[in-house]
Amino acid sequence: MTNRSFAHAVRTLPDRWSMQVTQAPAHAISVQGLHVYYGTVHALKGISLKIKTGQVTALIGPSGCGKSTFLRTLNRMNDLTEAVVAGSVFVLGENIYSPQVDVVELRRRVGMVFQTPNPFPKSIFENVVFGLRRQGIKDRRVLAEVAENSLKRAALWDEVKDRLHDSALTLSGGQQQRLCIARALALEPKVLLMDEPASALDPVATAKIEQLIMDLKGDYTIVIVTHNMQQAVRVSDETAFFLNGELIEMASTRTLFTQPADRRTEDYISGRFG
Repeated sequence: MTNRSFAHAVRTLPDRWSMQVTQAPAHAISVQGLHVYYGTVHALKGISLKIKTGQVTALIGPSGCGKSTFLRTLNRMNDLTEAVVAGSVFVLGENIYSPQVDVVELRRRVGMVFQTPNPFPKSIFENVVFGLRRQGIKDRRVLAEVAENSLKRAALWDEVKDRLHDSALTLSGGQQQRLCIARALALEPKVLLMDEPASALDPVATAKIEQLIMDLKGDYTIVIVTHNMQQAVRVSDETAFFLNGELIEMASTRTLFTQPADRRTEDYISGRFG
């Protein structure tokens, strides 16, 4: 995408976010004393952590431990449920649970990729530019350049460049997941959340997703939930271990998997439970 086209696209978006993220802080995400309740269920219990800018952070733990709930607090996807949230969550320097926050803009800057690929029943091209059209960008040249650039960053361009107007539903599962990543990247997010993005894919497609994560690191802050501990080791810089709604420990991935500080972490990564 040319600088002129990108500048044109950015000018159509709200100034508040564009100005706010010009200088990346050391930590893209800072959480303090986070509690989440679903009715009487205390899903997250006093979570405090910081996630470094431009790195990959993996969230691991057994099913029901709170890692996906935590992930969804980072772009307020839990607003779609009856969750009650207490504590502070700062993303890109802003308290995202402040009443003044525009949730639509938040989700543009904090993209999300789900466990199961969810392309829209539209063409490949229209899937990628969907968010831009919702922002009111109509310039066909800008849309075309953003689509190409996003598909290239998602390592999908060479596979679909000759059939951009085919239905996205004709793609394989792995291609659909990379398309969903391209759709998120088209909005130029700073943070990318991934909830088990490869769990429904075969080993070849999984390897492509993992390579893509490593390629995107640095340009984006990535937080990934995974049940696959080998995957966490392969792609992440830091890993956080959740258990029963609590953050047990967080450390560099190498340290957590070789010298865990808590016996419960050691028991989990060694397969004694979970």
